Amino acid sequence: MTRGRLILTAALALAALVLAGCGGGGGGGGSTTASGTMILATTTSTRDSGLLDVLIPAFERASKCQVKPLAVGSGDALKLGETGDADVLLVHSPAAEEAFMRGGHGASRLAVMHNDFVLVGPPADPARIAGAPDAPTAFRRIARTREPFISRGDDSGTNVKELALWKMAGIKPGGSWYVETGQGMGETLTIATQKRGYTLSDRGTFLATKNLDAKIFVQGGMALRNPYHVIVVRHQGTNLGCARAFSSWITSAPTQRFISRFGVAKYRQSLFFPDAQH
Repeated sequence: MTRGRLILTAALALAALVLAGCGGGGGGGGSTTASGTMILATTTSTRDSGLLDVLIPAFERASKCQVKPLAVGSGDALKLGETGDADVLLVHSPAAEEAFMRGGHGASRLAVMHNDFVLVGPPADPARIAGAPDAPTAFRRIARTREPFISRGDDSGTNVKELALWKMAGIKPGGSWYVETGQGMGETLTIATQKRGYTLSDRGTFLATKNLDAKIFVQGGMALRNPYHVIVVRHQGTNLGCARAFSSWITSAPTQRFISRFGVAKYRQSLFFPDAQH
């Protein structure tokens, strides 16, 4: 067993202690027993960064729940929650999440972690966005030069943020230079490299995606902050017990400590930063 795996096992084994009191009570019409299969609808960034590969097995070892992950855009994840086709959500589209909660679809919504968005592009930087003071300025330079911009175009949290930045830039993107992939973040980054174009990515997926010929040009600031929340779905027939157990587990202190260290050994920086309050 590698040193990283040993640290993971020690840190996440402690989080099993929080599960003893989870899964009981609550409304929503679903099962309140913390056992059985649970559907987790989450974003492609948690999958592509490798975080799901370690969190899901650890939660399954610490509980009597089995997890079926569905990695989609945050918009699609929230739709799955609305129809009761997911038990718990791990998403990063705050405005849409708040609307979901106002609609009565969620039993709880808790902060889990954040990372940040970065604007990346070909090292030659044909749009000359290096040194731009902020993302909207860089977006205006890309539009002016009509250099390729590769958008996910999938109603994901990243896509929602990208469109908000275009709006801040005063531009409605379109035309041959603006390409919508309809795919996840890893695939979109690969297409951006192939087309020598720019794209907006979460930092974790950018670092974890292999064989990219791209670099970060714009980063930092609250406008590019990327928060993730866990939402327990309120819907008849959902596995409420396992959903509540997962929500408690991922926001527990031991799991939060692991999240803060995830990626450091490989990338010399954390890919996510814990946000749960204790």
